[in-house]
Amino acid sequence: MEKTVPQAQFVVNAQGKKTGVLLSLKQYQKLLEDLHDLAVIAERRDEEPISLEEMQRRFILLQEYSPHKRHI
Repeated sequence: MEKTVPQAQFVVNAQGKKTGVLLSLKQYQKLLEDLHDLAVIAERRDEEPISLEEMQRRFILLQEYSPHKRHI
C-alpha cells in the first residue's frame, strides 16, 4: 500500500494563523475513502471473527450462485 503525504496549501488570515487548507481533488477523494474505510472498521469492531476456511467457503458459495457466473 502506497503512503504519500498530501501536498497542502494553507489559507492564512491577516495574523498568519492557518484558517483553511487547499488539497487537490485526488487528495481530497483519497481522504474521503480513508475516512469511509475507518468508519466501516469502527462499525464492525464488535463482530465475531471468522476463520479462513469459513471465508473460503462463503466465497465459493458466492461464486456458485452469482448471476454473473461464466459458463465455459
